[in-house]
Amino acid sequence: MLKKILRGLFTIIGLILGYLVGDVVINSEYFTQIFYVSDNPIKKILFLILLTLFFGIILFLISPWINSVIMKIMDYIEKNIQKLPATEILLGVVGALIGLLISSVFLNLLAKVPIVGAMLAVVVAILMAALGANIAIRKREELMSLLYNIGYRRVQGINKDKKVKDECEQKVYPKVLDTSVIIDGRIFDICQTGFVEGPLIIPDFVLAELRHIADSSDGLKRTRGRRGLDVLNKIQKELNIDVQIYEKDFPNIAEVDSKLLKLSQVLNGKVVTNDYNLNKVAEFQGVPVLNINELANAVKPVVLPGEEMNVQIIKDGKESGQGIAYLDDGTMIVIEGGKKSIGETKDVVVTSVLQTAAGRMIFAKQKEELQPYEK
Repeated sequence: MLKKILRGLFTIIGLILGYLVGDVVINSEYFTQIFYVSDNPIKKILFLILLTLFFGIILFLISPWINSVIMKIMDYIEKNIQKLPATEILLGVVGALIGLLISSVFLNLLAKVPIVGAMLAVVVAILMAALGANIAIRKREELMSLLYNIGYRRVQGINKDKKVKDECEQKVYPKVLDTSVIIDGRIFDICQTGFVEGPLIIPDFVLAELRHIADSSDGLKRTRGRRGLDVLNKIQKELNIDVQIYEKDFPNIAEVDSKLLKLSQVLNGKVVTNDYNLNKVAEFQGVPVLNINELANAVKPVVLPGEEMNVQIIKDGKESGQGIAYLDDGTMIVIEGGKKSIGETKDVVVTSVLQTAAGRMIFAKQKEELQPYEK
């Protein structure tokens, strides 16, 4: 049906085109000089009819080929559009309209340029529309984040009780989870206590990394990957917290850690991790980080120099003569001269404490080896 309509339309266009060409030709002085029909209107009319029919027949005959080209172009455009998310198409259209609106400011001036003015105005309008669409699509993450934040704040403002809103105005930042903190598993317990509010953002590239780890040929990695997937399932099923899967990717960025930081900047959120190196890079780039290890260290019992404790020395340390013991929470205790007492339970005295984002280390001496002035 569409092909028949297009064929008829092209035939009509051919007739109109033939008439217009014929009208121009018969009114030119060259035509009258060649055919000597200046005083014979019948010949002019016959020539006009013949030229009109000629162009109409030509367009009618070649219309199937034109239809085929148009259908191929339409199929190509349709297939490519189907691959694009609806948000990208919408943003592209809006960006193109904004580009055309901006170009309209100076199109009138360009149109006044002799000879090439109209063509130049059309080219500039097309370029501005393409530029606007391209910018809107490239900045889609930032635009979507801006719209999300505006919509979220508006909904929150409508739904909140006015009294509570007047008493406490608080912004909720999205929490972007990295692979290490999901595998660690403590994020489930922290969310369960209510110390971390949603929404929790699970990037699709983090899920892909978890699946890759879970499918590893290495047994240890496979176990860690499956544990991470189990933790995510528990968070979704057992916790009353908003969990969102972020499907967009950053194809121009190779490393997962860099993608996490970029996503956190786009969403104006915070990265939740226990990776010491990621923590340092995030600090350098000014991205807010919630480090699970720092939280764990903050709630550990405070140990001060001079405090006594009873520990079992398990193994030797890196330095000569050192012994290593551990507290119940996993904190390492480095005992000077403790190598000779491996396997024994000893009373030790804390000499210093080293606190870092990677953990806490306690340095101690055996009580029996302290000098009198140290006791």
